[in-house]
Amino acid sequence: MPVKNELARRRYEKLVDHLESLMRASLKPRYRGYHGPLILSSGDLEEMGELKDVRRAAREAGRRLGWQPKTHVVDARLFVYDDRAVPREISELAARDAADAIDAELRGRE
Repeated sequence: MPVKNELARRRYEKLVDHLESLMRASLKPRYRGYHGPLILSSGDLEEMGELKDVRRAAREAGRRLGWQPKTHVVDARLFVYDDRAVPREISELAARDAADAIDAELRGRE
């Protein structure tokens, strides 16, 4: 039985490492660790294993990043996000970036 538990532990640690790398990839350095939600599709989830295990691993991966991780399932997609309060300067920077992106998109349609 210990061999099975060891194998399960290794698989779980590998899943946590994988999710942490996906979360890191979603973060923009200029936002200093904020505004980096991860959205996993139903296909992604099928490849990763049981939903309860993926959610638990995602929360652990988020804690490794200093997040207060939350997970929600909507229409077979898993949303993982940081529930910490975002500092004002980061919120303002993200809002300006979003406004610039929308402005650029609208100008491109003219």
